[in-house]
Amino acid sequence: MADSPEEIQKSVRTYMKVFAALIVLTILTWSAAIFIDLGEPGLAKEDVALGLLIATIKASLVALVFMHLNHERPLIYKILVFTTIFVVSLVALIYLADSDPLVFFGIEDL
Repeated sequence: MADSPEEIQKSVRTYMKVFAALIVLTILTWSAAIFIDLGEPGLAKEDVALGLLIATIKASLVALVFMHLNHERPLIYKILVFTTIFVVSLVALIYLADSDPLVFFGIEDL
């Protein structure tokens, strides 16, 4: 932890930079939702993907700086990488299921 006033000021500057980045990313999210047309109206896949990308960047900043994960042991990073891969694969499965739905045939179709 920070023991000297210089270290505390450095931490405060880091927090302020991350806070400013979060504000900019929030404005970017709002701008993308209002001004960028990535497809048909409604929740197009591209709109959702862009929103999730920006939200992931914001969540990473919060977790690394405000939750102090940037000073953790390497094991926590391995767990986080595994969790991220798992979540991304589940989202990919949802997109694959949406693009190629299963069709169930009744007995009369046989």
